[in-house]
Amino acid sequence: MVTVGALVGIGLVALGLVLTPGPNMVYLVSRSVTQGRRAGLVSLLGVAVGFLVYLAAAVAGIATVFVLVPPLYAAVKLAGAAYLLWLAWRTLRPGGRSVFTPAPLPPDPPRRLFTMGLVTNLLNPKIAILYVSLLPQFIDPTRGHVAVQSLLLGFTQIVIALTVNGLIVLTAGTVSAFLVRRPAWARAQRYVMGSVLAALAVRIAADRSRAAVATP
Repeated sequence: MVTVGALVGIGLVALGLVLTPGPNMVYLVSRSVTQGRRAGLVSLLGVAVGFLVYLAAAVAGIATVFVLVPPLYAAVKLAGAAYLLWLAWRTLRPGGRSVFTPAPLPPDPPRRLFTMGLVTNLLNPKIAILYVSLLPQFIDPTRGHVAVQSLLLGFTQIVIALTVNGLIVLTAGTVSAFLVRRPAWARAQRYVMGSVLAALAVRIAADRSRAAVATP
């Protein structure tokens, strides 16, 4: 039902977004560096639940966006491209601060760690744009039910995001110390991720496909 190209495409989008500093990464790194890996993993569990909330909302409403409000669909798609370009600029601009230089945070109990991870993800504009605007770009209504395709693509994004974020939590302290000693590596990471985001933004903005009704 979902093509390999669509899975690869959403995988690249997910990878580009998860590797670009944003609210989720900043919170997870800060919590892991200041309170330890266990705190980072509990926070990541909250982030995971946030992904599931967004996926459920996308599956429930994506067909309506596709079919009933095509001008809104086009507007949100362009907004997604613009947001990616903004992220690319923030990543590439001179003087950008590495996410692995986090601000200290006071210790929190597990319940608050989970809640803050959930809230941080739900209020993360990158994830909202991903599910409302970017994910639909990889759905082909002629290949089957839109909701099922959304689930498959969404779970692909979630697996990639949680895997990368989990590795970030486990290695945050080591990476932080490494990049502090080697600023050239931090600049190289920003350049690569910024270029990927800019290329994805151009692809999405140039796409002229329209919403269509999915076949059951």
